Amino acid sequence: MPVKPDLLPVQRQQQLLLQLASKEVARVSELASSLGVHEITIRRDLDELAASGRVERVHGGARLAGRTREEISYGVRAAAEVEAKVVIAAVACGLIEPGETIGLDASTTALALARRLVAAGLDLRNVVTTGLDAATSLAESDLPFTLVGGSFHSPARSFVGPLANSSLDRLHCSKVFFSAKGYSPAAGFTDAYPPEVECKEHLIASGGKVIALLDHSKFTVEALVTIVREDQVDLLITDLEPQAQIRAALERAGVEILVAGTP
Repeated sequence: MPVKPDLLPVQRQQQLLLQLASKEVARVSELASSLGVHEITIRRDLDELAASGRVERVHGGARLAGRTREEISYGVRAAAEVEAKVVIAAVACGLIEPGETIGLDASTTALALARRLVAAGLDLRNVVTTGLDAATSLAESDLPFTLVGGSFHSPARSFVGPLANSSLDRLHCSKVFFSAKGYSPAAGFTDAYPPEVECKEHLIASGGKVIALLDHSKFTVEALVTIVREDQVDLLITDLEPQAQIRAALERAGVEILVAGTP
């Protein structure tokens, strides 16, 4: 079933790069199915991306060009589904009460929430984050925040490793907001970089209520490592109605689902 058949070529190519950022190699048939377009369209897009040096063609598919993998990974994630992240952030912001301490991971969706918090001017006790860009946004306001230090992971612009994990173990958040490369009933919420996953695990463990922020493009996607299973998540906020099998798996685990823009 087509996901967004009306995407412009540049938007479709951003989606391709986003999917390639979480995989070593992706097949043309797989990419065509996920975007709901013909394989010839995907081949044409991949040829254009290869000509610009952003991907490498391999037999039956493609992978990100090695020299630009890190830059593409973060840059594409930041540019992808911007409108979806904004509406998800608006719903998430509405769930936060004055005086709370909340936790944000280093995802670009959590960054959208940090920016929303700044605009809303909420009176919070503290915002804990592992993301450099979220901290930079919070620093432009009067919101008190804690940037958890550690080893800097450039592709995600985050801080990870034993120092970050041990710091998170000593912090307590009333709500934690995190995102992931993907969610599937088989693998749960997943991400690509093991130290990043470990850091998210410690952040999630610090929260009284765990809230996942995932736009519709993440559903059925499986990255390398499971962050958390459904039964450890209280609420999912997304921008479009999930596929029936996704909703069923989440509801079986007791996850509440909020679709942004719906009553």
